Amino acid sequence: MLKLLANLKETWLSVISIVLLLVIQANADLALPDYTSRIVNIGIQQGGIENTAPEVLRKQTMEATLLFTQEKETILNQYTLLSKETLATQDYETYVKKYPKLKTEELYLRKELSQEELNKLNQSIAKPLMIVYSLSNEETGAPIKEQLLAQMPEQAKAMYQESSALEIIKQAMENQKAAGQNAMQEKLSGATAQIERMPESILEQAVITAVKEEYQQVGIDTDKYQNQYILKSGLQMLGVAFISMVTGITIMLLSARVAARLGRTLREKIFKKVLEFSTAEFKQFSTASLITRSTNDIQQIQSLLAILFRVVIYSPIIGFGGLFKVLTSNDQSMAWIIGLAILIILFIVMILFITAMPKFKRLQSLIDKLNLVSREILTGIPVIRAFHTEKREEKRFDEANTNLTKVYKFVSNAMNLMMPALMLVMNGISLLIIWVGGKNVDNGTLQVGDMMAFIQYTMQIVMAFLMISAISIMLPRASVSAKRINEVLDSKNSIQDQEHPKQFDLSKKGIVEFNHVTFRYPDAEEPLLQDISFVAKPGETTAIIGSTGSGKSTVVNLIPRFYDVTSGKILVDGIDIREVTQQDLRKVIGFVPQKGVLFSGTIESNIKYSDETMSDEQMKLAAEIAQATEFIENKPEKYDAPIAQGGNNVSGGQKQRLSIARAIAKDPEILVFDDSFSALDYKTDTKLRAAIAEKTKNKTVIIVAQRINTILHANQIIVLDEGKIVGKGTHEELMQNCEVYKQIALSQLSKEELE
Repeated sequence: MLKLLANLKETWLSVISIVLLLVIQANADLALPDYTSRIVNIGIQQGGIENTAPEVLRKQTMEATLLFTQEKETILNQYTLLSKETLATQDYETYVKKYPKLKTEELYLRKELSQEELNKLNQSIAKPLMIVYSLSNEETGAPIKEQLLAQMPEQAKAMYQESSALEIIKQAMENQKAAGQNAMQEKLSGATAQIERMPESILEQAVITAVKEEYQQVGIDTDKYQNQYILKSGLQMLGVAFISMVTGITIMLLSARVAARLGRTLREKIFKKVLEFSTAEFKQFSTASLITRSTNDIQQIQSLLAILFRVVIYSPIIGFGGLFKVLTSNDQSMAWIIGLAILIILFIVMILFITAMPKFKRLQSLIDKLNLVSREILTGIPVIRAFHTEKREEKRFDEANTNLTKVYKFVSNAMNLMMPALMLVMNGISLLIIWVGGKNVDNGTLQVGDMMAFIQYTMQIVMAFLMISAISIMLPRASVSAKRINEVLDSKNSIQDQEHPKQFDLSKKGIVEFNHVTFRYPDAEEPLLQDISFVAKPGETTAIIGSTGSGKSTVVNLIPRFYDVTSGKILVDGIDIREVTQQDLRKVIGFVPQKGVLFSGTIESNIKYSDETMSDEQMKLAAEIAQATEFIENKPEKYDAPIAQGGNNVSGGQKQRLSIARAIAKDPEILVFDDSFSALDYKTDTKLRAAIAEKTKNKTVIIVAQRINTILHANQIIVLDEGKIVGKGTHEELMQNCEVYKQIALSQLSKEELE
């Protein structure tokens, strides 16, 4: 897999962009639950008030607060006293608009503090401010007032009957301070012991209520204050969500482009590799398998790559980032729920992995099998119909199709079960969080916003592990595909060019020499050709004839290096063909195979296949030599007449003539015809040979033939029998001294016709 991913270097800029965008998106997504928590906790529950240290408070409140703390200097140093007398007119007008109480009373304004300083101030002022609020409030201060009045003489009771508990304590503390006594401090400690024992979250909520009351006394519109906070936080949250959305869309677009580019690169590499294959490699990989590897297998890699970046980069950041957020939060009592969710997910995925993985590996081979059967049936339809074996082939196709369907259904069902099961886990975990979190909220140890944030973080963590689990299922299937692709790309061609190839000797143009050539197929025990030696010269026709299986086609297939000789050598223009490049060798050869192969397009595109810039005159001359002009001219479109895939819209004889015209149009030094006249009638065959002899006088012509009348006038005839040369010479000479040739000739023509 990593070997294939190395091809991403062509899109390295996009890959780096994807990684950076994934980091941005992950951080944006991790920030969203925190905004939810702040909007609920601060915006809704706390009225938009973030800190227990008031932004502004009245002078009398500050003085009362300082009575109940040992950190007077610390608190006072963080505030500035605002007074009508000390402020400049412009500053005064600005402050009065924000704090109307400044008209009648001096105010303390909190200074600009760092977050660390603000946190310390919050801790310092929270409890004394809460005490002041509790004593000032009629409901909470009444019991303390009664307790204080009960300890006073009757005369003092009447004096303080209309005062609040705070005013009583304040006056008493001033009196005792003047007398050097601390009795009131001791009484106050008992009265405020309940505040000291309050949990931090409940204390914070209570202090926020006090701060809100103070803001109202200062003249701040607390409803407007709350709405501004919610609006500001909401807009920030929308901005973060927008960033996440934009980066997510961009990542998807870039990932799709990178995956498509990788698919294109791999297809190009496979195609180029296949073009270099010799016949030996084609025997190793079937055509159907090569098609599957170039399409379905590469598609698996593309599908994996489309989500691979997200899983490798995004999921770990979200998973571990969310876990870090939960573990560093104020309340960690529900962290065990995340661990439980992860364990359940891993258990489900493990079962699916064990169950479905063997099927994934089998799936690709079954696709190969189906493609193979389909291709055989489609290309063999005429034979199937001729032998009336449609039912048998339908059964064969149905068997391959059913096997693939069964495995695919099993895999699909397994994958389809995974999502509902995991969604059940996620919803169950949400309910568990709400149940446990609800109890904590009721106990005052957790706020509603924190519980909502915890649910979001849990879902993010679970989804991250879900994606990692999904990739763990996709990866083995893609690995199978990657292995199959690498098998093609890593296969060593049996026919390769030398590092320092030679050039052809132009003084020996067109000479083909077989020098004691022996050939054996790689998987065969016995050689097919033994000690083959002959020379084909320019301006002459060399014919090869023999019984079926004697090795005629193999001889001519060795000339363009479709195979390499086992021993001996083949020389073209005086150079061993293994010492020149395959491209240079095949440039000088015009090869017409046994089976005429045409490509979809037009007659013109097929004849000009070797050179698209070829002149029309050269094309028409080649068609004339190949005896194809007559049927071409009879078509309405003439040379623009369409050719269907494989040449299925022309007859066998027309296909052969167009194949011959294509080779002649190339104007090569050497023309090789591998039984290429078999579909031609005798008259056309005769005209074609005469035209080739007349108009290709300076070329070397090598013909493999089954029919004697095709090679009667050849300058040299090679007779093969069981892979050996048993005769060499002209027709007349072979009739005299080669029994094998004589038997072949007499089996086709009468003695009078041969003479």
